[in-house]
Amino acid sequence: MYYSHFGLKEPPFKITPNTEVFYTGGNRGAVLEALIYAINNGEGIIKVVGEVGSGKTMLCRMLQTMLPDKIESIYLANPSVAPEDVLHAIAFELQLKLPKNADRLKVMQVLQNHLLARHAAGKQVVIFVEEAQGMPLATLEEIRLLSNLETKHDKLLQIVLFGQPELDENLNQVNIRQLRERITHSFNLAPLQTKEISEYLIFRLRSAGYFGPPLFNTGAIKKLAHAADGLVRRVNILADKALLAAFAENEYQVTPKHVQAAIADSEFGLEKAKSIAKRSQVLMWVVLLALGLALGYAVSMWAQKQSLTQVANPKISVAESQPKVGAPVSEAKPSEMQLATPSSVPMANVPTNLQADILTQRLNATSTWLASQPPDTVSIQLMGASSDVQLKNDLELLSQQIELDNIYVYRTKVNNQPFLTVLYGSFANRFEATQALQKLPAELQKNRPQLRTIAGVLQETK
Repeated sequence: MYYSHFGLKEPPFKITPNTEVFYTGGNRGAVLEALIYAINNGEGIIKVVGEVGSGKTMLCRMLQTMLPDKIESIYLANPSVAPEDVLHAIAFELQLKLPKNADRLKVMQVLQNHLLARHAAGKQVVIFVEEAQGMPLATLEEIRLLSNLETKHDKLLQIVLFGQPELDENLNQVNIRQLRERITHSFNLAPLQTKEISEYLIFRLRSAGYFGPPLFNTGAIKKLAHAADGLVRRVNILADKALLAAFAENEYQVTPKHVQAAIADSEFGLEKAKSIAKRSQVLMWVVLLALGLALGYAVSMWAQKQSLTQVANPKISVAESQPKVGAPVSEAKPSEMQLATPSSVPMANVPTNLQADILTQRLNATSTWLASQPPDTVSIQLMGASSDVQLKNDLELLSQQIELDNIYVYRTKVNNQPFLTVLYGSFANRFEATQALQKLPAELQKNRPQLRTIAGVLQETK
Protein backbone atom coordinates (compact mmCIF):
# COMPACT_ATOMS: atom_id res chain seq x y z
CA MET A 1 0.00 0.00 0.00
CA TYR A 2 2.68 2.51 1.01
CA TYR A 3 5.49 1.13 -1.16
CA SER A 4 5.30 3.61 -4.05
CA HIS A 5 4.82 6.48 -1.58
CA PHE A 6 8.30 5.85 -0.17
CA GLY A 7 9.89 4.59 -3.39
CA LEU A 8 10.02 0.93 -2.32
CA LYS A 9 9.97 -2.03 -4.69
CA GLU A 10 8.78 -4.60 -2.16
CA PRO A 11 7.71 -4.92 1.49
CA PRO A 12 10.74 -3.99 3.62
CA PHE A 13 9.67 -5.47 6.97
CA LYS A 14 8.02 -8.83 6.35
CA ILE A 15 8.26 -11.07 9.42
CA THR A 16 8.66 -14.25 7.33
CA PRO A 17 12.36 -15.22 7.51
CA ASN A 18 14.01 -14.29 4.20
CA THR A 19 17.64 -15.34 3.88
CA GLU A 20 18.21 -12.70 1.19
CA VAL A 21 17.91 -9.94 3.80
CA PHE A 22 19.87 -11.52 6.66
CA TYR A 23 21.20 -8.78 8.95
CA THR A 24 24.73 -9.54 10.14
CA GLY A 25 24.76 -6.81 12.79
CA GLY A 26 23.98 -7.37 16.44
CA ASN A 27 26.54 -10.20 16.42
CA ARG A 28 24.23 -12.28 14.16
CA GLY A 29 26.86 -12.68 11.45
CA ALA A 30 29.49 -13.76 13.95
CA VAL A 31 27.14 -16.33 15.49
CA LEU A 32 26.30 -17.71 12.05
CA GLU A 33 30.00 -18.15 11.18
CA ALA A 34 30.66 -19.79 14.55
CA LEU A 35 27.74 -22.18 14.03
CA ILE A 36 29.01 -23.19 10.59
CA TYR A 37 32.43 -23.88 12.09
CA ALA A 38 30.96 -25.83 15.03
CA ILE A 39 28.80 -28.01 12.76
CA ASN A 40 31.72 -28.74 10.43
CA ASN A 41 34.15 -29.56 13.21
CA GLY A 42 32.22 -30.08 16.45
CA GLU A 43 31.53 -33.43 18.05
CA GLY A 44 28.97 -32.54 20.67
CA ILE A 45 25.57 -30.91 20.86
CA ILE A 46 25.21 -27.22 19.93
CA LYS A 47 22.77 -24.87 21.69
CA VAL A 48 21.38 -21.54 20.47
CA VAL A 49 19.25 -19.52 22.91
CA GLY A 50 17.29 -16.34 22.25
CA GLU A 51 14.03 -14.66 23.18
CA VAL A 52 10.90 -15.03 21.04
CA GLY A 53 11.42 -13.01 17.87
CA SER A 54 15.19 -12.63 18.29
CA GLY A 55 16.00 -14.30 14.96
CA LYS A 56 16.54 -17.99 15.76
CA THR A 57 14.47 -19.23 12.81
CA MET A 58 16.28 -16.88 10.42
CA LEU A 59 19.60 -18.23 11.71
CA CYS A 60 18.41 -21.79 11.17
CA ARG A 61 17.35 -20.98 7.58
CA MET A 62 20.71 -19.33 6.91
CA LEU A 63 22.52 -22.42 8.14
CA GLN A 64 20.54 -24.61 5.78
CA THR A 65 21.55 -22.43 2.83
CA MET A 66 25.20 -21.85 3.76
CA LEU A 67 26.34 -25.26 4.99
CA PRO A 68 28.46 -27.16 2.45
CA ASP A 69 26.86 -29.78 0.20
CA LYS A 70 28.40 -32.62 2.19
CA ILE A 71 26.17 -31.72 5.13
CA GLU A 72 22.54 -32.84 4.96
CA SER A 73 20.14 -31.13 7.36
CA ILE A 74 16.74 -32.14 8.68
CA TYR A 75 14.34 -29.97 10.65
CA LEU A 76 12.35 -31.03 13.73
CA ALA A 77 9.88 -28.29 14.58
CA ASN A 78 7.29 -30.09 16.74
CA PRO A 79 8.01 -29.26 20.41
CA SER A 80 5.50 -31.73 21.86
CA VAL A 81 6.92 -34.97 20.44
CA ALA A 82 6.78 -37.72 23.05
CA PRO A 83 9.95 -39.77 23.78
CA GLU A 84 8.56 -42.88 22.07
CA ASP A 85 7.72 -40.88 18.94
CA VAL A 86 10.81 -38.77 18.39
CA LEU A 87 12.85 -41.49 16.66
CA HIS A 88 9.98 -42.13 14.25
CA ALA A 89 9.72 -38.37 13.61
CA ILE A 90 13.43 -38.19 12.73
CA ALA A 91 13.15 -41.28 10.54
CA PHE A 92 10.19 -39.68 8.78
CA GLU A 93 12.17 -36.49 8.11
CA LEU A 94 15.00 -38.62 6.69
CA GLN A 95 12.40 -40.43 4.54
CA LEU A 96 13.49 -43.82 5.86
CA LYS A 97 11.37 -46.88 5.14
CA LEU A 98 10.47 -48.65 8.35
CA PRO A 99 8.87 -52.08 8.82
CA LYS A 100 5.26 -52.07 9.96
CA ASN A 101 4.91 -51.68 13.74
CA ALA A 102 8.66 -51.09 14.09
CA ASP A 103 9.61 -50.70 17.75
CA ARG A 104 12.18 -48.27 19.17
CA LEU A 105 15.15 -50.63 18.80
CA LYS A 106 14.28 -51.39 15.18
CA VAL A 107 13.96 -47.70 14.35
CA MET A 108 17.30 -46.99 16.02
CA GLN A 109 18.91 -49.78 14.00
CA VAL A 110 17.51 -48.48 10.70
CA LEU A 111 18.57 -44.94 11.63
CA GLN A 112 22.12 -46.03 12.51
CA ASN A 113 22.48 -48.00 9.26
CA HIS A 114 21.36 -44.96 7.27
CA LEU A 115 23.81 -42.67 9.06
CA LEU A 116 26.65 -45.15 8.52
CA ALA A 117 25.82 -45.26 4.82
CA ARG A 118 25.83 -41.47 4.60
CA HIS A 119 29.15 -41.34 6.46
CA ALA A 120 30.65 -43.86 4.05
CA ALA A 121 29.51 -41.62 1.20
CA GLY A 122 31.33 -38.67 2.74
CA LYS A 123 28.14 -37.04 3.99
CA GLN A 124 27.33 -35.59 7.39
CA VAL A 125 23.81 -35.33 8.86
CA VAL A 126 22.72 -32.53 11.18
CA ILE A 127 19.34 -32.19 12.88
CA PHE A 128 17.95 -28.78 13.83
CA VAL A 129 15.56 -28.95 16.80
CA GLU A 130 13.42 -25.81 17.10
CA GLU A 131 11.45 -24.76 20.19
CA ALA A 132 13.59 -27.16 22.22
CA GLN A 133 12.49 -25.45 25.45
CA GLY A 134 9.00 -26.90 24.91
CA MET A 135 10.14 -30.50 24.56
CA PRO A 136 9.60 -32.92 27.44
CA LEU A 137 12.84 -33.67 29.26
CA ALA A 138 12.47 -37.34 28.38
CA THR A 139 12.34 -36.43 24.69
CA LEU A 140 15.46 -34.30 25.01
CA GLU A 141 17.16 -37.23 26.70
CA GLU A 142 16.13 -39.50 23.81
CA ILE A 143 17.68 -37.02 21.39
CA ARG A 144 20.82 -36.99 23.53
CA LEU A 145 21.16 -40.74 23.05
CA LEU A 146 21.41 -40.14 19.30
CA SER A 147 24.68 -38.32 19.91
CA ASN A 148 26.13 -41.70 20.94
CA LEU A 149 25.91 -42.91 17.34
CA GLU A 150 29.47 -42.70 16.07
CA THR A 151 32.36 -44.38 14.33
CA LYS A 152 35.86 -44.66 15.78
CA HIS A 153 36.65 -41.12 14.70
CA ASP A 154 33.43 -39.22 13.94
CA LYS A 155 29.95 -38.56 15.19
CA LEU A 156 27.27 -39.83 12.82
CA LEU A 157 24.74 -37.16 13.76
CA GLN A 158 25.20 -33.51 14.70
CA ILE A 159 22.45 -31.94 16.85
CA VAL A 160 21.64 -28.22 17.13
CA LEU A 161 19.08 -27.12 19.74
CA PHE A 162 17.30 -23.80 19.19
CA GLY A 163 15.27 -22.54 22.13
CA GLN A 164 14.08 -19.72 24.34
CA PRO A 165 15.79 -18.90 27.69
CA GLU A 166 13.61 -21.53 29.36
CA LEU A 167 15.79 -24.12 27.62
CA ASP A 168 18.69 -23.16 29.90
CA GLU A 169 16.40 -23.58 32.92
CA ASN A 170 15.40 -27.07 31.73
CA LEU A 171 19.02 -28.06 31.13
CA ASN A 172 19.96 -26.99 34.67
CA GLN A 173 17.81 -29.75 36.14
CA VAL A 174 19.74 -32.60 37.71
CA ASN A 175 18.00 -35.37 35.76
CA ILE A 176 19.11 -33.87 32.42
CA ARG A 177 22.74 -33.17 33.33
CA GLN A 178 24.04 -35.80 30.87
CA LEU A 179 22.63 -33.76 28.00
CA ARG A 180 24.03 -30.54 29.44
CA GLU A 181 27.51 -32.04 29.63
CA ARG A 182 27.34 -33.03 25.95
CA ILE A 183 26.85 -29.40 24.85
CA THR A 184 30.17 -28.23 23.43
CA HIS A 185 29.09 -24.90 21.92
CA SER A 186 26.54 -22.42 23.30
CA PHE A 187 25.40 -19.23 21.56
CA ASN A 188 23.11 -16.46 22.73
CA LEU A 189 21.15 -14.06 20.50
CA ALA A 190 21.12 -10.87 22.54
CA PRO A 191 18.51 -8.13 21.83
CA LEU A 192 19.57 -5.44 19.36
CA GLN A 193 20.73 -2.11 20.77
CA THR A 194 19.26 1.21 19.58
CA LYS A 195 22.22 1.89 17.25
CA GLU A 196 21.91 -1.60 15.76
CA ILE A 197 18.17 -1.12 15.25
CA SER A 198 18.89 2.12 13.39
CA GLU A 199 21.30 0.25 11.12
CA TYR A 200 18.83 -2.62 10.71
CA LEU A 201 16.01 -0.31 9.61
CA ILE A 202 18.05 1.36 6.87
CA PHE A 203 19.48 -2.03 5.82
CA ARG A 204 16.00 -3.48 5.27
CA LEU A 205 14.81 -0.32 3.50
CA ARG A 206 17.79 -0.35 1.14
CA SER A 207 17.18 -4.05 0.44
CA ALA A 208 13.60 -3.14 -0.56
CA GLY A 209 14.80 -0.54 -3.07
CA TYR A 210 14.81 2.68 -1.02
CA PHE A 211 17.58 5.18 -1.87
CA GLY A 212 16.55 8.37 -0.07
CA PRO A 213 17.58 9.85 3.30
CA PRO A 214 16.75 7.98 6.53
CA LEU A 215 12.99 7.47 6.78
CA PHE A 216 12.95 7.14 10.58
CA ASN A 217 14.12 10.18 12.53
CA THR A 218 16.14 9.84 15.74
CA GLY A 219 13.16 10.18 18.06
CA ALA A 220 11.18 7.56 16.14
CA ILE A 221 14.08 5.09 16.29
CA LYS A 222 14.52 5.54 20.05
CA LYS A 223 10.81 5.07 20.68
CA LEU A 224 10.64 2.04 18.41
CA ALA A 225 13.73 0.47 20.00
CA HIS A 226 12.30 0.92 23.49
CA ALA A 227 8.95 -0.62 22.55
CA ALA A 228 10.49 -3.54 20.63
CA ASP A 229 12.89 -4.53 23.45
CA GLY A 230 15.52 -5.19 20.79
CA LEU A 231 13.60 -8.12 19.25
CA VAL A 232 13.82 -8.27 15.46
CA ARG A 233 10.26 -9.50 14.89
CA ARG A 234 8.83 -6.65 16.94
CA VAL A 235 11.02 -4.17 15.10
CA ASN A 236 9.61 -5.43 11.79
CA ILE A 237 6.01 -5.21 12.99
CA LEU A 238 6.36 -1.72 14.45
CA ALA A 239 8.35 -0.37 11.49
CA ASP A 240 5.76 -1.63 9.02
CA LYS A 241 2.87 -0.08 10.94
CA ALA A 242 4.76 3.17 11.49
CA LEU A 243 5.36 3.51 7.73
CA LEU A 244 1.67 2.90 7.15
CA ALA A 245 0.79 5.60 9.70
CA ALA A 246 3.12 8.10 7.98
CA PHE A 247 1.62 7.20 4.60
CA ALA A 248 -1.90 7.76 5.96
CA GLU A 249 -0.87 11.32 6.91
CA ASN A 250 0.86 11.86 3.55
CA GLU A 251 4.22 12.39 5.27
CA TYR A 252 7.60 11.22 4.01
CA GLN A 253 9.39 10.70 7.31
CA VAL A 254 8.46 8.54 10.29
CA THR A 255 8.28 10.46 13.57
CA PRO A 256 7.59 9.40 17.17
CA LYS A 257 3.85 9.99 16.74
CA HIS A 258 3.76 7.40 13.92
CA VAL A 259 5.66 4.91 16.05
CA GLN A 260 3.26 5.59 18.92
CA ALA A 261 0.34 4.80 16.61
CA ALA A 262 2.08 1.54 15.67
CA ILE A 263 2.61 0.66 19.33
CA ALA A 264 -1.04 1.33 20.14
CA ASP A 265 -2.02 -1.03 17.32
CA SER A 266 0.28 -3.85 18.48
CA GLU A 267 -0.62 -6.56 20.96
CA PHE A 268 2.84 -6.71 22.54
CA GLY A 269 2.79 -2.92 22.99
CA LEU A 270 -0.36 -3.38 25.03
CA GLU A 271 1.24 -6.20 26.99
CA LYS A 272 4.28 -4.07 27.78
CA ALA A 273 2.09 -1.20 28.98
CA LYS A 274 0.22 -3.63 31.24
CA SER A 275 3.53 -5.02 32.49
CA ILE A 276 4.80 -1.53 33.33
CA ALA A 277 1.52 -0.74 35.09
CA LYS A 278 1.77 -3.99 37.03
CA ARG A 279 5.36 -3.24 38.07
CA SER A 280 4.26 0.24 39.16
CA GLN A 281 1.48 -1.29 41.24
CA VAL A 282 3.92 -3.75 42.85
CA LEU A 283 6.32 -0.89 43.56
CA MET A 284 3.49 1.07 45.17
CA TRP A 285 2.66 -1.84 47.48
CA VAL A 286 6.35 -2.25 48.38
CA VAL A 287 6.52 1.45 49.28
CA LEU A 288 3.33 1.17 51.36
CA LEU A 289 4.71 -1.91 53.10
CA ALA A 290 7.97 -0.10 53.88
CA LEU A 291 6.04 2.88 55.25
CA GLY A 292 3.94 0.52 57.35
CA LEU A 293 7.02 -1.17 58.76
CA ALA A 294 8.64 2.19 59.47
CA LEU A 295 5.49 3.39 61.21
CA GLY A 296 5.30 0.18 63.21
CA TYR A 297 8.95 0.58 64.23
CA ALA A 298 8.33 4.20 65.28
CA VAL A 299 5.30 3.20 67.38
CA SER A 300 7.31 0.38 68.96
CA MET A 301 10.14 2.76 69.84
CA TRP A 302 7.66 5.28 71.29
CA ALA A 303 6.04 2.55 73.40
CA GLN A 304 9.45 1.42 74.62
CA LYS A 305 10.36 5.00 75.50
CA GLN A 306 7.10 5.43 77.41
CA SER A 307 7.78 2.23 79.31
CA LEU A 308 11.25 3.43 80.28
CA THR A 309 9.81 6.78 81.35
CA GLN A 310 7.32 5.03 83.65
CA VAL A 311 10.11 2.99 85.23
CA ALA A 312 12.27 6.09 85.71
CA ASN A 313 9.36 8.18 87.13
CA PRO A 314 7.26 6.00 89.51
CA LYS A 315 4.86 8.91 90.20
CA ILE A 316 3.20 8.20 86.87
CA SER A 317 0.87 5.28 87.35
CA VAL A 318 0.00 2.71 84.78
CA ALA A 319 -3.64 3.64 85.09
CA GLU A 320 -2.84 7.25 84.15
CA SER A 321 -1.07 6.13 80.99
CA GLN A 322 -4.14 4.21 79.72
CA PRO A 323 -7.20 5.80 78.16
CA LYS A 324 -10.11 6.40 80.50
CA VAL A 325 -13.01 4.00 80.56
CA GLY A 326 -15.78 5.32 78.39
CA ALA A 327 -13.49 7.56 76.35
CA PRO A 328 -14.33 7.56 72.67
CA VAL A 329 -12.15 5.32 70.56
CA SER A 330 -11.48 6.23 66.93
CA GLU A 331 -12.36 3.40 64.59
CA ALA A 332 -11.83 3.19 60.87
CA LYS A 333 -14.98 2.79 58.85
CA PRO A 334 -15.33 -0.57 57.13
CA SER A 335 -15.54 1.19 53.75
CA GLU A 336 -12.14 2.80 54.40
CA MET A 337 -10.51 -0.54 55.19
CA GLN A 338 -11.71 -2.44 52.13
CA LEU A 339 -9.58 -2.59 49.01
CA ALA A 340 -11.24 -1.52 45.79
CA THR A 341 -12.29 -4.46 43.62
CA PRO A 342 -13.01 -4.40 39.91
CA SER A 343 -16.65 -4.07 39.07
CA SER A 344 -16.42 -6.59 36.30
CA VAL A 345 -14.07 -9.22 34.89
CA PRO A 346 -12.79 -8.63 31.32
CA MET A 347 -14.42 -11.12 29.03
CA ALA A 348 -12.39 -10.44 25.87
CA ASN A 349 -10.64 -13.80 26.10
CA VAL A 350 -13.76 -15.83 26.86
CA PRO A 351 -15.18 -17.43 23.71
CA THR A 352 -18.89 -17.15 23.04
CA ASN A 353 -21.13 -20.23 22.99
CA LEU A 354 -21.04 -20.15 19.23
CA GLN A 355 -17.25 -20.06 19.21
CA ALA A 356 -17.03 -22.89 21.70
CA ASP A 357 -19.44 -25.26 19.88
CA ILE A 358 -17.09 -26.98 17.42
CA LEU A 359 -14.17 -26.97 19.86
CA THR A 360 -16.20 -28.37 22.77
CA GLN A 361 -17.64 -31.01 20.48
CA ARG A 362 -14.20 -32.22 19.40
CA LEU A 363 -12.75 -32.06 22.94
CA ASN A 364 -15.57 -34.26 24.22
CA ALA A 365 -15.25 -36.66 21.29
CA THR A 366 -11.49 -36.88 21.84
CA SER A 367 -11.88 -37.84 25.51
CA THR A 368 -14.05 -40.79 24.51
CA TRP A 369 -11.74 -41.67 21.62
CA LEU A 370 -8.57 -41.69 23.72
CA ALA A 371 -10.17 -43.93 26.33
CA SER A 372 -11.19 -46.50 23.70
CA GLN A 373 -7.99 -46.73 21.60
CA PRO A 374 -5.13 -49.24 22.08
CA PRO A 375 -1.85 -47.57 23.16
CA ASP A 376 -0.14 -48.42 19.84
CA THR A 377 -2.80 -46.72 17.72
CA VAL A 378 -1.20 -44.08 15.50
CA SER A 379 -2.64 -40.66 14.67
CA ILE A 380 -1.40 -37.65 12.69
CA GLN A 381 -0.65 -34.41 14.53
CA LEU A 382 -1.76 -31.58 12.25
CA MET A 383 -1.32 -28.37 14.21
CA GLY A 384 -1.73 -26.62 17.52
CA ALA A 385 -2.87 -23.33 19.01
CA SER A 386 -2.52 -21.43 22.26
CA SER A 387 -6.07 -20.03 22.44
CA ASP A 388 -9.57 -21.49 22.13
CA VAL A 389 -10.74 -18.79 19.75
CA GLN A 390 -7.80 -19.28 17.40
CA LEU A 391 -8.26 -23.06 17.32
CA LYS A 392 -12.00 -22.77 16.80
CA ASN A 393 -11.35 -20.78 13.63
CA ASP A 394 -8.73 -23.35 12.54
CA LEU A 395 -11.19 -26.19 13.13
CA GLU A 396 -13.82 -24.53 10.96
CA LEU A 397 -11.29 -24.29 8.13
CA LEU A 398 -10.11 -27.86 8.71
CA SER A 399 -13.65 -29.22 8.58
CA GLN A 400 -13.89 -27.88 5.02
CA GLN A 401 -10.85 -29.93 3.95
CA ILE A 402 -11.13 -33.18 5.92
CA GLU A 403 -13.95 -35.00 7.70
CA LEU A 404 -14.76 -33.45 11.07
CA ASP A 405 -15.45 -36.81 12.76
CA ASN A 406 -11.79 -37.80 12.33
CA ILE A 407 -10.44 -34.60 13.90
CA TYR A 408 -9.46 -34.84 17.56
CA VAL A 409 -8.36 -32.12 19.98
CA TYR A 410 -6.79 -32.37 23.42
CA ARG A 411 -5.41 -29.91 25.93
CA THR A 412 -1.79 -29.96 27.12
CA LYS A 413 0.91 -27.47 28.09
CA VAL A 414 3.89 -26.05 26.18
CA ASN A 415 6.38 -23.97 28.19
CA ASN A 416 3.95 -24.31 31.13
CA GLN A 417 1.32 -22.45 29.07
CA PRO A 418 -2.06 -23.93 27.99
CA PHE A 419 -1.91 -25.42 24.50
CA LEU A 420 -4.35 -27.26 22.22
CA THR A 421 -3.14 -29.99 19.86
CA VAL A 422 -5.08 -31.26 16.82
CA LEU A 423 -4.86 -34.89 15.65
CA TYR A 424 -6.34 -36.60 12.62
CA GLY A 425 -7.45 -40.21 12.23
CA SER A 426 -6.87 -43.59 13.91
CA PHE A 427 -4.50 -46.03 12.25
CA ALA A 428 -3.38 -49.52 13.22
CA ASN A 429 0.28 -48.84 12.44
CA ARG A 430 2.68 -46.18 11.16
CA PHE A 431 2.63 -47.51 7.62
CA GLU A 432 -1.11 -46.85 7.28
CA ALA A 433 -0.73 -43.48 8.99
CA THR A 434 2.08 -42.46 6.61
CA GLN A 435 -0.06 -43.39 3.60
CA ALA A 436 -2.92 -41.28 4.97
CA LEU A 437 -0.55 -38.39 5.69
CA GLN A 438 0.63 -38.38 2.06
CA LYS A 439 -2.99 -38.08 0.91
CA LEU A 440 -3.72 -35.00 3.01
CA PRO A 441 -4.31 -31.70 1.17
CA ALA A 442 -1.06 -29.97 0.20
CA GLU A 443 -1.94 -26.99 2.40
CA LEU A 444 -2.01 -29.22 5.48
CA GLN A 445 1.22 -30.97 4.53
CA LYS A 446 3.00 -27.59 4.57
CA ASN A 447 2.60 -27.66 8.38
CA ARG A 448 4.89 -30.74 8.47
CA PRO A 449 2.46 -33.03 10.35
CA GLN A 450 3.93 -35.69 12.65
CA LEU A 451 2.86 -39.21 13.59
CA ARG A 452 1.84 -39.73 17.22
CA THR A 453 0.92 -42.80 19.24
CA ILE A 454 -1.98 -42.86 21.68
CA ALA A 455 0.48 -43.87 24.41
CA GLY A 456 2.51 -40.73 23.75
CA VAL A 457 -0.59 -38.52 23.72
CA LEU A 458 -1.87 -39.96 27.00
CA GLN A 459 1.50 -39.39 28.63
CA GLU A 460 1.47 -35.78 27.42
CA THR A 461 -1.99 -35.11 28.86
CA LYS A 462 -1.12 -36.31 32.37
